[in-house]
Amino acid sequence: MSLHIRKDLVLIAGTMITAITLLLVQPVLAASAADCAAEADRAERGASSTTGGIAGGALAGAAFGAIVGDSSKAAGRGAVLGGVLGGVRNSNSRNDVYKRTYDACMARSRNSN
Repeated sequence: MSLHIRKDLVLIAGTMITAITLLLVQPVLAASAADCAAEADRAERGASSTTGGIAGGALAGAAFGAIVGDSSKAAGRGAVLGGVLGGVRNSNSRNDVYKRTYDACMARSRNSN
């Protein structure tokens, strides 16, 4: 094999190795604020619903009102109060899920730079 052919083969092999390396090593792109907001939205939707909190709170409140107040009027008041508190509690919980997920995503984004 002549020296000229060997040089060509070495050049081709080097080019192929470089191309394969560039294909395999992909850059890790930092998440933008919009990416983090989308991730947080998905996490928030996966959290329990506010409606579920209202229903659970109303049920617990009605039971508590019936036991403590010993009347249907007390059970109704307990259901209303329990529904309000359950809805507020679940709504705050969903906001916490959003905030924690968004903050964690942004922290990962800052650390990857």
